[in-house]
Amino acid sequence: MIFLIGGSSHVGKTYMAQKLLEKYKFPYVSLDHLKMGFIRTGKTELTVEDDYEMRYFLWPFAAEMIKTAIENKQNMIVEGCYIPGEWKKSFSQEYLKEIRCAFIVMSETYLRENVAAVADNASVIEQRLDDEIDLERLIMCSKNFKNDAIENDFPYIEIDGEYDENDLLNRLVSIMES
Repeated sequence: MIFLIGGSSHVGKTYMAQKLLEKYKFPYVSLDHLKMGFIRTGKTELTVEDDYEMRYFLWPFAAEMIKTAIENKQNMIVEGCYIPGEWKKSFSQEYLKEIRCAFIVMSETYLRENVAAVADNASVIEQRLDDEIDLERLIMCSKNFKNDAIENDFPYIEIDGEYDENDLLNRLVSIMES
């Protein structure tokens, strides 16, 4: 089983991947780590600022890692903002049977009313360096990820009221086990 957790920055993807690791004992891969490997080794001229371009640079590598895990009958969680909405096009039907995906997004109202809480929880799993939140960018990215999920017919979970980590985890588990 492969489980993809996508969505914009600061929605809890890495935190949820950690919770799923603890529940299922499936390892998880952060696409941020893959990104930094390419940047630090000079295998790309893209930078940490080139999110959109990085998504389409990284995805072919991530897709091949996923295929290898499926072929080897391994479980894996892959999380990151670099999962494109059209991720299904990278896989045949045989592979797709083994993959579940959900994007996590936050509503504009939630972000506007809770930007301080979002910033306070940014380093719950990883110590973020120079992490200044651009509220308007977060709102735009969350809308784009939601639209990607709708247009490409896969689930998304929208945080719009209270950020309830247990509810979020349960909803991800429900998608994963469907």
